[in-house]
Amino acid sequence: MKTITKIDKEHIRDLRFSRREVLDSPEAKKFRAADLQRALTLGNLLQSKVNIIFEDREENTYCVDTTVWSVGDQFVTLKGGIHIPINSIVEVN
Repeated sequence: MKTITKIDKEHIRDLRFSRREVLDSPEAKKFRAADLQRALTLGNLLQSKVNIIFEDREENTYCVDTTVWSVGDQFVTLKGGIHIPINSIVEVN
C-alpha cells in the first residue's frame, strides 16, 4: 500500500503531474466522475470540503481536504484557483 501524504492546497502548485491515467477500469473512471460531481455540488451548495487523493508525476500519493469549485473535462478547480488533472485523481471522499 502506498503512503498518502497530506498536502495543503496551496502547495499543489509546486507539484508536476503526468498525463498518465491513474485508474485502470472504465467503471472506476465512471465512479470518479460521479464522485467529482457530488463534490462539486457539496462545494457550491453547502461549502463542504471533500478529500481528494491524487498522484503526481513521480507517483507520490497525496490527500487534500478542500472545496471543489468546478469540474471540467480535464481539470478540477479548487478554491483559490488551484487545478488538479482529473486523470491524476485516484479517489474522492
